[in-house]
Amino acid sequence: MAFTNASKEAAILAVKSGATHASLHTGAGGGTTGANEATGGTPAYARKPITWTDGASDGSTVGSQVTFDVPAGTFVEIGFWTAITGGTFIGSIALASSAVLGSQGQVLVTPTLTAT
Repeated sequence: MAFTNASKEAAILAVKSGATHASLHTGAGGGTTGANEATGGTPAYARKPITWTDGASDGSTVGSQVTFDVPAGTFVEIGFWTAITGGTFIGSIALASSAVLGSQGQVLVTPTLTAT
């Protein structure tokens, strides 16, 4: 089924209205659970707020770059939540390239939502 740009825009606007915070994951986000969210480190890992661009007329929108403090590990997905802690998991997308850190560091991600 092919969707019109108006349908894609409506879908992206609905998702981004709830996706107020980003998370970083060491494995698949668990579908509906948000599993494998990063933990630990000094400074400690925490979800980050997202500011989305206005509109989504082409079926996509870009969020503000977020910087995660993380311990050593491999990070493969960014997740989307309704809150900085707890909240509802909305979904996740694979990073363009996995981030592999041998020690405490930072991972910078610019989230993008695209309806196809």
